[in-house]
Amino acid sequence: MLGNLGGVHLLIILGIVILLFGATKLPALAKGLGQSINIFKKEMGDDEKKAKGTDAGVQAERMNTAAAAEPAAPVAQPVVNPGPSVQPNTDHRN
Repeated sequence: MLGNLGGVHLLIILGIVILLFGATKLPALAKGLGQSINIFKKEMGDDEKKAKGTDAGVQAERMNTAAAAEPAAPVAQPVVNPGPSVQPNTDHRN
């Protein structure tokens, strides 16, 4: 099906894409697509490394990342209840 596309057909498709998205948006779209592909390749490589690793190595890695991801517990501050606020009566009706 795609084997029948020639140069003229590709130029028509490119023209339609430019009309839809505008010439100024195309570089941003291409950059986003490239970044997405790079992230996908990186994640696929990480999955392959984990599959090749031993179970103990994977568990140790999970423990290290979990410990690094948890922030330190904040120091508890004492709770101080403020006294009642008294507003002066400025209504002087006699």
